[in-house]
Amino acid sequence: MMDRVKGVFKPRPTPQEQLREWQRRLRQEARNVERQVRDIQREEKNVQKSIREAVRRNDTGSAKFLAKEIVRSRKVIDRLYENRAQLNSISMHLGESVATAKAVGHLAKSSEVLKMVNNLMKAPEISRTMMELQKEMLKAGVIEEIVNDAVDSAIDTEDMEDEIDEEVDKVLSEVAGETISQLPATTKREKMKQPADAEAAPPQQQAVAEGDDEAELEALRARLADVRS
Repeated sequence: MMDRVKGVFKPRPTPQEQLREWQRRLRQEARNVERQVRDIQREEKNVQKSIREAVRRNDTGSAKFLAKEIVRSRKVIDRLYENRAQLNSISMHLGESVATAKAVGHLAKSSEVLKMVNNLMKAPEISRTMMELQKEMLKAGVIEEIVNDAVDSAIDTEDMEDEIDEEVDKVLSEVAGETISQLPATTKREKMKQPADAEAAPPQQQAVAEGDDEAELEALRARLADVRS
């Protein structure tokens, strides 16, 4: 009972205490971003290994498919690094506000913090935390009402796909020492040429092998998609 009464009459945090709490949460989100980057990079190594194996067996379709996944993952990493930089920048601006708050007794509005919070609210990885911080900062008077300009700054999916296609050749060259132009023109699954006296594998055995390869590709893609989300 006493605990509940204390909770009701808990003193309101000072501006300095409020700022430090926001900084703590921002640092936590920055660490979460770093962990997600490491997870994506670790999974990318598995994909690179699969690309090299696909190139060795002249499997152009799989090599290109996996290279696209790497390009997408690297674009996600670039965006995550931008998010982390903005989280750190918000924390720095809040730290500078501590001195001002001590002098005037209240938190001053910051157009820079407003802009960065607005931008980070669109990042799916940290949107929930940023929405909570936005409400608290509005209440504390640090920022003004945010205008949602998500439509204006939305990424054009078609343009992104064009960029991804342009980068695929670079990834194949980097990972497997092969470019798309050097790989077989067909995107169908092809087997390496066997000696003339070698016996062809039974159709059933070939189907099972191809099925296993497809399952492995989908598993790799699913793991990459999971760590990117």
